[in-house]
Amino acid sequence: MKILVTGGIGYIGSHTVCELLDNDYEVVIVDNLCNSKKDVVNKIEEITKKQVKFYEGDVCDKKILEKIFKENKIEAVIHFASLKAVGESVEKPLLYYRNNLDATMSLLEVMNKYNCKKIVFSSSATVYGKPKTLPIKEDFVLMTTNPYGTTKLVIENILKDLYISDNEWSIAVLRYFNPIGAHKSGLIGENPNGIPNNLMPYIIKVATKELPYLNIFGDDYDTKDGTGVRDYIHVVDLAKGHLCAIKKILEEKGIDYYNLGTGHGYSVLELVKTFEKVNNVKINYKIVNRRPGDIDACYADCTYAFLKLGFKASKGIEDMCIDSYNFIKKQNNLK
Repeated sequence: MKILVTGGIGYIGSHTVCELLDNDYEVVIVDNLCNSKKDVVNKIEEITKKQVKFYEGDVCDKKILEKIFKENKIEAVIHFASLKAVGESVEKPLLYYRNNLDATMSLLEVMNKYNCKKIVFSSSATVYGKPKTLPIKEDFVLMTTNPYGTTKLVIENILKDLYISDNEWSIAVLRYFNPIGAHKSGLIGENPNGIPNNLMPYIIKVATKELPYLNIFGDDYDTKDGTGVRDYIHVVDLAKGHLCAIKKILEEKGIDYYNLGTGHGYSVLELVKTFEKVNNVKINYKIVNRRPGDIDACYADCTYAFLKLGFKASKGIEDMCIDSYNFIKKQNNLK
């Protein structure tokens, strides 16, 4: 059974591909390398001892998608490919709308043409905007505070309308929270091209002395220590959530929505202090102004994902910090 994974050598995509291969799925990857590196394909194969078929191309381009679907019998798709930086989306909204919506429209149109009507969509907790209460449940009112989140919400609406128009579709929308961590092997992890968009890569750069200090964006939020609170989930747990979702859409038609998180909120400072403790390293930081679009706190109620998918995160914040640092140390040959 062949699964197409768009953006499959990116951070979350590569870990998901490993889980799929370890569970005897055949995998086809398409990735344009805008925020990934081609050698990840070799690392995936080293981890799993299995081969993966890779196409270099942009999901916005129907020609590459047509080629993939002609050359492979694709039975389901996991759609990761998108631009994903909240801050950059505020600065460059047109880029985010054009890329994220075009990629999804091209993909869905080609899937429809080839009668492949099973998709797991990589959405985000940003679709909840600034929630009035916590923890966040799937039936909360949806609203967004930045263009990145809005692209995810628009795509969710496209998928809903698609299912209404054709009940043959089977769609799982995964709203995930804040993935960090890396594969235990240290071979794959979060290693963004250029300037990082997420917190953990910045912590790592301070730990390895590539940066002198970490910028913490705001200490005046309505949280226990004034810094933003997020639901951090280990990327391997998140990848396993996609495996649960694939099994679900292969078994039954419909559209449904699932939070993938741990259900626990940790502040930026708590994450920094945990990283220092488990890795025995000092992280210098300074407080700077808030970023546009950021909110005080965000963490999930994961009950529904457990009841419907059997998904439950198993790794804690200490695992996330240890595995993140182990990955970078291995990449850079550090002790």
